[in-house]
Amino acid sequence: MSTRIENVFAKDRAAFVAYIMGGDPNLAAAQDVMNALPDAGVDIIELGFPFTDPMADGPVIEEAGIRAREAGTTLASVIGMAKTFRKTNDHTPIILMGYANPVYHIGYETFSDVASKAGVDGAIIVDLPPEEDGPLRDAMDAKGMSLIRLATPTTDANRLPKVVSGSSGFVYYVSMNGVTGGALTSGGSVRDQVARVKEAANLPVVVGFGVKTPERAAEIARDADGVVVGTAIVKALHEDGKDAALALVRALADATHSAK
Repeated sequence: MSTRIENVFAKDRAAFVAYIMGGDPNLAAAQDVMNALPDAGVDIIELGFPFTDPMADGPVIEEAGIRAREAGTTLASVIGMAKTFRKTNDHTPIILMGYANPVYHIGYETFSDVASKAGVDGAIIVDLPPEEDGPLRDAMDAKGMSLIRLATPTTDANRLPKVVSGSSGFVYYVSMNGVTGGALTSGGSVRDQVARVKEAANLPVVVGFGVKTPERAAEIARDADGVVVGTAIVKALHEDGKDAALALVRALADATHSAK
């Protein structure tokens, strides 16, 4: 039987992946937004969990994590958001995204058990390298969850096979050097890199870090299997509110879906 993630990439279009920070500005508000994302065109939800030292995140995501932590949000309560979401939606994949320390703290097996029972499909742990993610990958594999790895512009030909060999679901291509919300590399470079990763991985490749506009989402979607937007959505939620943010999500999703 195919997984939720596989079902998304079986469609004849690029997937739109939206990131929000769990618990920002509080659990109730974040849950309300999460529940509305599929109707706005989101194919996969990346649900962030806050951490005290988010080294890969730019100021917008970092500040969202601070707001979430100040509201009392934990990894357990973010997993609880997934469980609540599954009461009304059983088809949209949920990917937890964050850092290794909170996962290690509760234990890899406990994390995998609780998350899978809540309906989580996979996780991206941005600071856990392939050389060290074996125990977590084994625990997640046992529960049918995908550990999704990151490839970057600096992942060379020697390292790329190791990076993609343990990934499942899809590969997340970080299209820039730096933190979330920065500037993308040139379109040609992204196109070439996506082709390189797809050849090595034999998995769908989604592109994130720096996509901010529908026009850029469409450009990336012509070459990638999916487009991820996070910073622009989190910024819109904080500065302009739910309705404006969901309008942006819809525009990004429409552009992504119509690009092929």
